[in-house]
Amino acid sequence: MPETRPCNGCAATKTAAAKYETSRRSWLFKAGIALNAVAGVLFAIPLLGYVLSGLFGKNPYRTWIALGGVDAFPENNTRLATFRNPFVTAWDGATGDIPCWVRRLEGDKFQVFAINCTHLGCPVRWFQESHLFMCPCHGGVFYEDGNRASGPPPRGLFEYQNKVENGQLMINGGHLPNLSDPA
Repeated sequence: MPETRPCNGCAATKTAAAKYETSRRSWLFKAGIALNAVAGVLFAIPLLGYVLSGLFGKNPYRTWIALGGVDAFPENNTRLATFRNPFVTAWDGATGDIPCWVRRLEGDKFQVFAINCTHLGCPVRWFQESHLFMCPCHGGVFYEDGNRASGPPPRGLFEYQNKVENGQLMINGGHLPNLSDPA
């Protein structure tokens, strides 16, 4: 039987290899944690911006937009008006023009409705003869004051905030009105 001798270099080689494996594994683990932290921060920034935007200050996408002179809208009549979205980019083209229905009640009292049906967003049409807004997509019907009359829409038409300033009808635009907007 051959004689076995302890190998001093073998133990040192095993220790160096174990040290190399541990440091490589440790480095990969730390790199994985760092990448996950970066991904978490990139996800959290817009999320925090959205949550905190409601708590601090106004929505930057809301502004008062002139629809035209009060005289352009006869009393007891509903007309289609168009305004340019103030937050468009150069390539938006005609899609930056937003239509809305303007109903002048009397004097300086107006109702301004988004053109979109509250069911699936199809553009509603105004029928002067019947004093109704009708949606061609699924048969939604709305009274002239914007309330739901029949069909699948869950609620009345969305209404923009409006005011008259210096003889101009102004709406709080730049966004689609929703349930949280006071009429």
